[in-house]
Amino acid sequence: MVKRGLSQLDVAGKRVLVRVDFNLPVEQGLDSIAGYDQRLRATLPTIRYLRAQGCRTILCSHLGRPGGRVEDGLRLGPVGERLAYLLDCPVVTLPLSEAGGIMGPEVDTVLAGMAAGDVALLENLRFDRGEEANDAAFAQSLAGLADCFVMDAFAVAHRAHASTVGVPRHLPSAMGLLVEREVGAMGRALASPDKPLAALLGGAKVSDKILLLENIMDQLDHLFIGGGMSVTFLKAQGYNVGASAVEEDRLGFTRAMLAAAAARGIDVHLPGAVVVASEFAAEPAEAGVVGVGDVPPGGYIMDIAPDTARQFAERLVQCRTVIWNGPMGVFELPRFREGTRVVAQGIADAAGITSVVGGGSTAEAVEALGLEHRLTHVSTGGGASLEFLGGLELPGIAALPDTE
Repeated sequence: MVKRGLSQLDVAGKRVLVRVDFNLPVEQGLDSIAGYDQRLRATLPTIRYLRAQGCRTILCSHLGRPGGRVEDGLRLGPVGERLAYLLDCPVVTLPLSEAGGIMGPEVDTVLAGMAAGDVALLENLRFDRGEEANDAAFAQSLAGLADCFVMDAFAVAHRAHASTVGVPRHLPSAMGLLVEREVGAMGRALASPDKPLAALLGGAKVSDKILLLENIMDQLDHLFIGGGMSVTFLKAQGYNVGASAVEEDRLGFTRAMLAAAAARGIDVHLPGAVVVASEFAAEPAEAGVVGVGDVPPGGYIMDIAPDTARQFAERLVQCRTVIWNGPMGVFELPRFREGTRVVAQGIADAAGITSVVGGGSTAEAVEALGLEHRLTHVSTGGGASLEFLGGLELPGIAALPDTE
């Protein structure tokens, strides 16, 4: 069933609790937040919609892993400052209670003074153990802050926490505009993709992509494999991969997947050449391009080779829908991001392609390349996007009521 959307929820003039995902790097203060504020920007449409409806908007998010205790380095104040800048309106970061809780009389006093259009930010949800434990009393206390609830944190929709599945039991609820976009874009890519359909998969592990592969196999026309997971695929085909990490327990699955792809007529594209380094480091003593049959015993596969990247890009632009999850190399090391850049640029430059990009490291790579606005959809959720594309039900979305 289709879940209720924001336009179907009566929010005019009401207090609205919005679960957002503001889990941003705060170690270096506002400067680091400004450099990675895509999750803030992604939820601005929902907040602006609520302000236009005269709502008193109460945002709630976690930050880091404080383990149920207050950590000053994980306070949400700096995030609230950045949000206020982006919204061009004040955002009140709510205080902790005298007892150190994120709710209490001090919070109630501030909320009671809110006017139509005001925005407040609750302190870090994970300062309370009840959040990750999905504690019923904590969820009921959160729900007591508002008249209705909006779920706009796709990145934690795969978590059954108090703020994602507990609160909707107590309040009229709906998806926010961000979650609506996420579910719509990925749902269409799964249910009715324009063909040919390609999956471009990278990142470190085959195991992370098993459900995704199994879920889209029947519709797939092309499968492109890069990144660390290509090491296991190459090893499964009998190639020497040097000192590169291999998922030995996934070799059987990989061989079965290649056989299933051949039986279905799916074109599988693996690297013909790779960038190999003498050590897994930002500046190894030696690095160069070799054919996949020539990886030296002590070498580390760090990226797909330039020619392979160009070949991938040339074939991808012939597809109509591309589902992409995982960089093509060790993107966090600048020397080994060229394969990802070439492939991403090729997709971004192509006309008529629907590109659905998973979150996590893939989204970070796309943002670092400045291409996020030239792709059809870049997810804000890493684990959540993998589970959704893998056909799993996300608890934070399942908890919302169906549309009427």
